[in-house]
Amino acid sequence: MNLKSHLIFTLYTIYGILLKVMASKGKVRGISGQYPLVQNVTVTEGGTANLTCRVEYNDNTSLQWSNPAQQTLFFGDKKALRDNRIELVRASWSELTISISDVTLSDEGMYTCSLFTMPVRTAKAYLTVLGVPEKPEIDGLTKPAMEGDHITLTCITQGSKPAADLRWFRNEKEVKGAKEVNASGKTFTVRSSLQLHVDRNDDGVAYTCRVDHVALTQTPQQATEVLEVHYAPRVEIIHSLAVPQEGQYLKLECVSKGNPSPDPVMWTKDGGELPDLDRMIVEGRELTFTSLNKTDNGTYRCEASNHLGTSSAEYVLYVYDAPTTLPPSTTPPLHPIPPDPTALLGTHASDRRVTGNRDPNALGQHGTDHALIGGVVAVVVFVTLCLIIVLGRYLARHKGTYLTNEAKGADDAPDADTAIINAEGNHAHAEEKKEYFI
Repeated sequence: MNLKSHLIFTLYTIYGILLKVMASKGKVRGISGQYPLVQNVTVTEGGTANLTCRVEYNDNTSLQWSNPAQQTLFFGDKKALRDNRIELVRASWSELTISISDVTLSDEGMYTCSLFTMPVRTAKAYLTVLGVPEKPEIDGLTKPAMEGDHITLTCITQGSKPAADLRWFRNEKEVKGAKEVNASGKTFTVRSSLQLHVDRNDDGVAYTCRVDHVALTQTPQQATEVLEVHYAPRVEIIHSLAVPQEGQYLKLECVSKGNPSPDPVMWTKDGGELPDLDRMIVEGRELTFTSLNKTDNGTYRCEASNHLGTSSAEYVLYVYDAPTTLPPSTTPPLHPIPPDPTALLGTHASDRRVTGNRDPNALGQHGTDHALIGGVVAVVVFVTLCLIIVLGRYLARHKGTYLTNEAKGADDAPDADTAIINAEGNHAHAEEKKEYFI
């Protein structure tokens, strides 16, 4: 052993003896069980991370923080690394706290706190940096879309760490999409696709892609697109009267739904133009009859069209007679008379054409004819019964056997001449009453 090695060995021996002596005097209590205490830290990218190292007892020994590259950041209250983002928060014999502002993903890693005892005590804290996902973007939407198209909406967000979660909503109601995750360095790119078969019910619907991530503590990132769908019109006619009668006011409204809007609409009667424009007023989608009469009977057609197609609906109008006022009855009926279901017939055509050629108001007319015929039959029967009664009484009053003067005494006569002679009151004129036949 050379002189230098011998000197080093002697120094360590003396240091050990001094430690034992100081320990025996209570000046380094618990030094053998003294360790620095640290905690792991999680911070969002761009935020500030505070690293704290504490000891329960320290005999004026310095604390030190170093980064994952083992570069000393602070030794006690002395800054060792030139980085303006790193600042001293608190330095004492029992605590060393530093802060790192504007944290980036490259700052993530294992940080070491060292207590310079003999031997040196260390503790490690892991700094986790969360990557904030970028605002999502929705691709694949064509404006306008056509009814029946198949389209794919794609939502993309980048820069998340860990990988973000994407969710789809249709007017605030969640729908399922297909998610795909790709790593890009320390961050992730997340993509979600939504398949749509577009129909008219999607027109004006808002589709929203929302990003959920641990770094978004308050408001989630989201993007919204509103679909515009073009589709052919559909037409129906709404009427203001269930049973139209002469002299009444009637309004027919042509309700057409389509995109682009099929405006204006066209009204026709029985395949031709409207005949009486003084009483039939067309305003926009409405056809108004100021005072109905029988000449208004017929089939009215409403037609609407846009560049995708044409649609029509029909309404068969039958004008009933105006009701007549009858004197009130003094006795209530024994049984209530149910309403005639045929009196409330209406005609409503949906898309295209009314099926069948039967007049929906004909049933009500037939019911009126049947009532009239029944009344006539009742009158005839009553008159017949009266005649039979009168004739019967007359025949009963004149019933009996009546004999003429000539017949009296003729019962016992052997022949006609003798009977005439024997007739009462005719003996003197018997000769005068004889008749001769040649």
